[in-house]
Amino acid sequence: MKASNIFAVASSLILAGCTGIPSGVQVVERFDIQRYQGTWYEVARLDHSFERGLTSVSATYTPRDDGGIAVHNRGYDPKSGRWKEVEGRAYFVEEPTKGHLKVTFFWPFYGAYNVIALDREAYSCAMVCGPSKSYLWILAREKTLPAPVLDGLISEALRFGFQTDGLIFVTQDAGAIPPNSDGQR
Repeated sequence: MKASNIFAVASSLILAGCTGIPSGVQVVERFDIQRYQGTWYEVARLDHSFERGLTSVSATYTPRDDGGIAVHNRGYDPKSGRWKEVEGRAYFVEEPTKGHLKVTFFWPFYGAYNVIALDREAYSCAMVCGPSKSYLWILAREKTLPAPVLDGLISEALRFGFQTDGLIFVTQDAGAIPPNSDGQR
């Protein structure tokens, strides 16, 4: 099985059927998917098996003809020297003005994609969680965030009850070397 397929299967199985919002956490209201689309870089995350060890992680969101959002996740595995990529799709769970989506990389299994913090001015940084407080990502349009902004997001995550001492700060160094068609550099 290709590494990208393992990445997709693991992602989906771990999040299978879990599209809820963790207790004590609220999703962003007045969410604008048009402004959210495009590429986001992973600045920090809580550890989980389907991204373990990956660097240069990014996600790109584009509109789908069926009203959903195409999701392209990509990360570099320095141990294997290979890029891992997976395609998925996301749909709103409630109205499209709430940052509460469900995402699948391995249909018919869906996982929660909850936007719980967002820079409303420029849509330049966001914080996303899964169905439980075991899944947390801090994302940005740039490969890094200014320390005060990152510290503010971490403080907010802590207030929500996430174990922020477990955050992994993602390096974005492999991104300068684009992969070829089979994911190698």
